[in-house]
Parts: sequence; structure tokens; C-alpha cells
Amino acid sequence: MTTTTKQLPVHEWKTYFDAFSREHLRPAAAGLVTIQMMSPRIGDQVFAANARLLGITYDPHGKLIEVQLEGSDHLVFRPAEVWVLEGDRDDVIATFELVHSDGAKEILRVQGGGPIAQVRAAGGSR
Repeated sequence: MTTTTKQLPVHEWKTYFDAFSREHLRPAAAGLVTIQMMSPRIGDQVFAANARLLGITYDPHGKLIEVQLEGSDHLVFRPAEVWVLEGDRDDVIATFELVHSDGAKEILRVQGGGPIAQVRAAGGSR
């Protein structure tokens, strides 16, 4: 399978993330996400590892991306660029790179959810 990384134009962010959430993150089959920050100023940080992902939205008025997690939200204020790679591996739905104006990057790796994926992510088997 051939995959490509593409930059999403700002005017497509809301439509893209709404469609992505509807298609891949239905309530009965929420995904799992790992969120990692790579910043020259603060170094590499992991904000979430295999967290239950309920949705991703873009608010054009507040200029922020909201990553809706079970029990909390992760907000990305004023991203400068959004890049996406869909389906780079069988278990990964998409990888998003959210670039900040200072060059910092947040990487969101979204995996399929549901009970089997959650058991596997926790180190169990089925």
C-alpha cells in the first residue's frame, strides 16, 4: 500500500477532522492515541500514551485543535500547519503532525480502538 504525507490547507481543517472523527472514532469504537511533543525549547514530552480518543475537532474562531480524550481534552492553540499520513501501518489509522509557529511539533498517532485494541495496548492478549 502506498501512503503519502500531505499538508492540509487551513480552510479544510474543520471539515477534515469532523469527517475523520465520524468515520474512525464512533462512540462504540473510539480509537487510541499517543500524543508526543517535540520542541527545541522543552525537549521531547509524551502527553498521552494509548489514551482513549473520542474525537478531534478544529475551532476556526478560537484557532485551536481540540483532541477529545476520555476524561480530559488536549488543546493545540494556533497551529501553523497540519500534516497527515493515513494508514502507514495496519494498526495505525493516521498520524498527524501539528506544527507550532515556533517550530515545535505535536505528533498524534491514532490507532483503531474497541475492546480488542484496548486489551492489546494494555499488554494483554485475546
